[in-house]
Parts: sequence; C-alpha cells; structure tokens
Amino acid sequence: MASEATVGTVTEMTPPRFIVLDGMDGAGKSSQLGPLVEWLRASGREVVTCRDPGSTAVGDAIRAILLDRHDLCLNPTSEMLLYMAARAQLVAEVVAPALARGAWVVSDRFLLSNIVYQGHAGGLDPATIRSVGGVATGGLAPDLVLVLDLDLVTASRRLDRPLDKLESRGDAYRQRLRDGYLGEAGADPERIRVIDATGTPNAVTAAVRGAVTSRFPELAE
Repeated sequence: MASEATVGTVTEMTPPRFIVLDGMDGAGKSSQLGPLVEWLRASGREVVTCRDPGSTAVGDAIRAILLDRHDLCLNPTSEMLLYMAARAQLVAEVVAPALARGAWVVSDRFLLSNIVYQGHAGGLDPATIRSVGGVATGGLAPDLVLVLDLDLVTASRRLDRPLDKLESRGDAYRQRLRDGYLGEAGADPERIRVIDATGTPNAVTAAVRGAVTSRFPELAE
C-alpha cells in the first residue's frame, strides 16, 4: 500500500486517467499496486500513487483515528464523514492537481470503499454515501475501478498481521462487503471491473493489465 503520494516519469501523454484498486482486505491490493504502476510508467506516462484515506497530513491523521484507535467507538455516520474529509483533502492536494497536469493517478481505495463498507456492510444508505461523496470529491470519479475479489476463507488466510478496526468485524460483515462489491460491479460493469484474486500474484497482475488495457486501448498501441 502506498504510504504517500509518489510521482513517476513526466511525459506529455494524454488524456490523464484515474484508476482505483479496491476490494476486501486480504485481496492483494497492495501487492498489485506496485506492478500496475511500474507497467504504466514503463509506457512513458507520469503516474502518481496515493492511498485513501491518507497521502496527505490531514488524511494520515484521520486514517489513524479510523483504523488504529481501537479505544474510539465511532457511529457509522461519523465514520463515513471522516473518510469523506480525508478524501476531500486527497482530491484537493494530490488527485486533482495530478490529473490537471496530465498525469495518471492510481489510488489504493476511493469512494467505492465507503459505499461498500459503510453502506452495504455498515447499514447506511449507499445512495446517501454516494451523494455525500460527490460533495467531498467535487464530482471527480475514477475512470476505472478494479475490484480484487476473493472468497472469505482465502482472504482471511492472507491477513497474516494484526487486524485493524474494520478487518476485525467478523465474517458476516466481510460477506456483506463481498456481496456489496459484486453488486456495485454488476450495476456498473464498464467502469467497475472484478478481478479474480485467487490465483498467483503473476496471474492476478496479468488480469489487472488485461482489464486496464481493455478499458484504455491506447495502452495497447
């Protein structure tokens, strides 16, 4: 997972694109972000990476409250709004400026995570979250969201570290997460692509590249 905004080689490639890696914890987003970014940079494009929440001083402070402060009990609305505040700062400081100068942006999570985690799994209205998200992002939406999909058993087995607050909510919650991601992808299949993350890292990397090339044919040129 990227810990800060990182800039690659500057080129004049256009148009800029905004790609998001998403999915349940344990699906391998962090492992796939690096190879995707390296591949895009090898094509001569400037690529900026970030994580949501995070990649700004404000976002990192909010991230610590959301994920690491087990002593704080946030109600779902408070939790959702904190994510939105971090995202608003991320867009203003990192994403929008990068796109404005023609760079590609690859983010570890974005608004879809809120819609699924606090909406489908957490009980808030997904439409309300989407509406609030439009305010936080100024209407900026990813050109492509890659959802890395895993069954619960495999995802849990891959989490070989201490769990954060969201990861420790149990299997019923995690099943709602998976169902939410698949439902959102089914409703917007052109922009939200599901990647089978059960294979080897190389197989998943190939699937990610295939989905990105399918969405952006200029990469195959």
